[in-house]
Amino acid sequence: MYSRHDQAWLSDAGWAAALEGAPPAHAPALEQWRRHDWPLIVTRRTPDAPAGAVCLGLAPPPEAGRKLRIALQVDAQSVARVEHALTLRAAASAAPSRWAAPLAALLADAGSITLRAYGSLALQAVTSLTYLTDSSDLDLLFTPASLHELDAGMQLLQGHAHHLPLDGEIVFPGGAAVAWKEWRDAAAAGADARVLVKDAGSVRLATRASLRELLA
Repeated sequence: MYSRHDQAWLSDAGWAAALEGAPPAHAPALEQWRRHDWPLIVTRRTPDAPAGAVCLGLAPPPEAGRKLRIALQVDAQSVARVEHALTLRAAASAAPSRWAAPLAALLADAGSITLRAYGSLALQAVTSLTYLTDSSDLDLLFTPASLHELDAGMQLLQGHAHHLPLDGEIVFPGGAAVAWKEWRDAAAAGADARVLVKDAGSVRLATRASLRELLA
């Protein structure tokens, strides 16, 4: 089972197939990723993806403000291994110096709550290429195991958002993901407030109450 934001490494045969069908503009980035054995990122499954295919993405560093996004569909047998997104602790060494102290404070306060990084910080940590700019957000995944952990994690993120440009998602059981800021903003409207949910194959609306029930 693949989850959005997972890291996926291709086999030699997988890379050969990806390069064979790549547009010329995408080939240099794909070849660079193949040469360094860097992972691709699991994305939401598209409606046109055939059975047995895995949808992946590759995002080279921005050039002159332009962001290239490469979408791939590979056979599941072409995936050599899959790992969850990097933990924030593992990615923190790639953060800019201005984030060092507030990041250390966030990790210290997190305790047993595991935060994972995706987006620019994670890509910079994995590749050592330059992704982060002065306007970059810090994209985090938070996967609570209980209602208590959900509430504690939200309190943690809200408290540290004053010192870091935090963004990202809460991931509920089954892979249902909600932007944590949307979850926060919808709280005032009550349990029946609906939020946008992204999962492995769809985008939909769901009530806060129905998502909290997944943790009950």
